[in-house]
Amino acid sequence: MQDNLTQIIALRLKDLRKGRGWSLADLADLSGVSRASLSRLENAEGSPTTEVLSKLCTAYGLTLTRLMSMVDEGFKPHIPVSQQEVFVDENLGFVRRSISPPAGDLAAEMLECRLEAGASVAYEAPPVKGQEHHLYLLEGGLVLTLEEREYKLMAGDCLRYHLRGANRFQADGKRGARYVLTLVS
Repeated sequence: MQDNLTQIIALRLKDLRKGRGWSLADLADLSGVSRASLSRLENAEGSPTTEVLSKLCTAYGLTLTRLMSMVDEGFKPHIPVSQQEVFVDENLGFVRRSISPPAGDLAAEMLECRLEAGASVAYEAPPVKGQEHHLYLLEGGLVLTLEEREYKLMAGDCLRYHLRGANRFQADGKRGARYVLTLVS
């Protein structure tokens, strides 16, 4: 499944860049990702990391799941678990399942995310500045830093916010974290 996902991501990245009329050099300048790395990604010669996808999403002004859903055909009201796209970054200990991907004129998308014990994911900038987020922690513990403000969440806690700047997700060192994140565009 991961090889297929790499192919899908490669196709979407190439289509999106070409659709905007950007060269690899243009996208490299906008995203801060090297031209050589972009070429490898578009040719499915490796899986992109969360950090690289974050930079590309920021350049395009899109969320990760919206980026990945852009080539999909049609609206599907029912999304069985077997058809939900999963992104895995083994180096970071991060798994992201798109449980309700963006579609048509629906404003929200939902993600189920897991961070292994002690794992951390940081983003320099939001892909969509000011986007409304609702995070519900299902299991474990999570410290979410929004710009310079830190929120310590325990299972059952909900945090609602507009994402405007740098952010960091830090899982509990023993239990990790599993949460649902709803993004409203």
